[in-house]
Amino acid sequence: MMRRRQRTGSRRRQRRLVRGAVLGCVLALAPATWTHAVAGDRLRSGTDVPVSDVAVVFGAGLWKGRPTPYLAHRLDAAAGLYRAGRVRVVLVTGDNSRTEYDEPEAMRTYLTEHGVPDDRIVLDHAGFDTWDSCARAKRIFGVDRAVLVTQGFHIHRAVALCRAAGVDAYGVGVEEPHDSVWYYGTTRELAASGKAALDAVFRPDPRFLGRREPGVTEALAAAGTPAG
Repeated sequence: MMRRRQRTGSRRRQRRLVRGAVLGCVLALAPATWTHAVAGDRLRSGTDVPVSDVAVVFGAGLWKGRPTPYLAHRLDAAAGLYRAGRVRVVLVTGDNSRTEYDEPEAMRTYLTEHGVPDDRIVLDHAGFDTWDSCARAKRIFGVDRAVLVTQGFHIHRAVALCRAAGVDAYGVGVEEPHDSVWYYGTTRELAASGKAALDAVFRPDPRFLGRREPGVTEALAAAGTPAG
């Protein structure tokens, strides 16, 4: 009798552990599922993305002052959109929290080297993360509609957050070989999507808000296109 009770108690503990593990997995995956659901019908290739005034390119790090390969691929895609007439202005958003590290300026230099005129490029120096970049695109630069350019593993979160920030966003996901960086980025998205869900719910101010900037409006005027 005692052994039967012990076996029954052991089975109950095992069932509770299994149910707890399943619930933990569901909760962990829920934010990523949300980003995919929100962005699912907003992803396009570079050839069929809706024509928009603005492309937003998110930073992805520098190496010796130049864009990393992943960032260079994002910028290549944005330059292609510009040359194809799919966008008229490119807003580059990244980290310039230290004087010796200026991600947006390096992005601008790369774009001009690849055929995008300097007066069609706008710099956001306080895009410290995806939410900050999206919120500032809307609140500081007045972007209402945009094509977002980033890697495929990041594009769902970027589109979901920009839509939460009030930007009518479509996304172009840049494909990459499945190397160690790709696996790291894909794994990191599971954790980052949790923060993204909180940002979408609470909509905090960016770390640096500042005053409204006319860069996008002026660049569109230089392109002969009215803002909005």
